[in-house]
Amino acid sequence: MSGHSKWATTKHKKAVIDARRAKSFAKLIKNIEVAAKMGGADLNGNPTLYDAVQKAKKTSVPNDNIDRAIKRGAGVSGESVDYQTIMYEGYGPNGVALLIECLTDNKNRAAAEVRTALTRNGATLADPGSVAYNFARKGVIVVSGEGTTEDDVMMAALEAGAEEIEPHSAGFEVITEASDLVSVRAAIQEAGLDYESADVEFVPSLKVEVDAETARKIFRIIDALEDSDDVQNVFSNFDLTAEVQAELEKDDD
Repeated sequence: MSGHSKWATTKHKKAVIDARRAKSFAKLIKNIEVAAKMGGADLNGNPTLYDAVQKAKKTSVPNDNIDRAIKRGAGVSGESVDYQTIMYEGYGPNGVALLIECLTDNKNRAAAEVRTALTRNGATLADPGSVAYNFARKGVIVVSGEGTTEDDVMMAALEAGAEEIEPHSAGFEVITEASDLVSVRAAIQEAGLDYESADVEFVPSLKVEVDAETARKIFRIIDALEDSDDVQNVFSNFDLTAEVQAELEKDDD
């Protein structure tokens, strides 16, 4: 029985991973469509599209899917893309702030799914403006840590206008003004450094340290939100100490 049980668990985990990968692909494709619609199909003349395509490639989205998304977004294929961006705000446990970015073609569906994901997982929808003031729109570039030092990143990024550089699970996170994202990303590339992603995100001005149990609850809320096809990104202001991170990593063992 133990062998069967283990196989069932493995199958379940694989199904979860495959489902998340499919959702991730769909959201990356949506980003490409919107970027192509806003700025055209030429990657060289549309830096937002360039970064959306690079991120999709890093996540192993097939080239055919990327090409079709560019054509759809730019209207070349005769299909039309009509998404609107909507921001929802919420509170998780211990007053942790949640900023939920939706990209949807159905506002009512998006609102219902966000509300359901929050309330079922012990979070609440907040009034517009009650959470957003905690966040600033920033450029965020994740630079690969493989064969790269913090000094390498600082040399390339600070001169181009980066505000700060922080260690990141994948390497280093470079924070810029949203308007400086493209020039800093270009400087990082010119220095021969590999970057994982370059996005405009909502970065919290003040972070709230949470314990492991609170972190688990917040991750459950974020997972539930990201299960919605309409939810593109979830930003939060919680912070984890090294000790809490170590405790959470034991959950995966």
